[in-house]
Amino acid sequence: MIKLFKVKEKQRELAENASGGAPIKKQTAGELRLHKDISELNLPKSCAMHFPNGKDDLMNFEVSIRPDEGYYMGGTFLFSFQVSPIYPHEAPKVKCKTKVYHPNIDLEGNVCLNILREDWKPVLNINTVIYGLYHLFTEPNYEDPLNHDAAAVLRENPKLFESNVRRAMAGGYVGQIFFPRCM
Repeated sequence: MIKLFKVKEKQRELAENASGGAPIKKQTAGELRLHKDISELNLPKSCAMHFPNGKDDLMNFEVSIRPDEGYYMGGTFLFSFQVSPIYPHEAPKVKCKTKVYHPNIDLEGNVCLNILREDWKPVLNINTVIYGLYHLFTEPNYEDPLNHDAAAVLRENPKLFESNVRRAMAGGYVGQIFFPRCM
């Protein structure tokens, strides 16, 4: 009986020795899908994608969002994305690296966006997530908050909320909490 796996292994060894290099790393299904998503991105002009670990590490990247309307206009907010090897069956992990006064983003950078949690479906993609994050800045939602104080101010006194956002983005205190400049 021919040992097919031994034959394949021997062929691979010969190919490696001939090329003088290590075998090419196989991409996971998640990496293949993410590569497709990134190649089809259609970002608004106010968003940009960066690969701090280089283009070889597609599964970890950053997105900067600079809203051009709303309370957060003129600010720049950086988000880190960690994508699982089983993507798209699991939503990417997204954190806001910019400390921001926002009802849907807590002070540790956790983001409250339904499509990153219970409403995630494999048909969604990175483009959808980035547009969802952008939408949080143009239409903050006080009904599903992570920062309950900011949500209460937005709900009860939108003018004070706007003033607090401007103070935080300029680099200042809102209550007892200091926010670094992000404008």
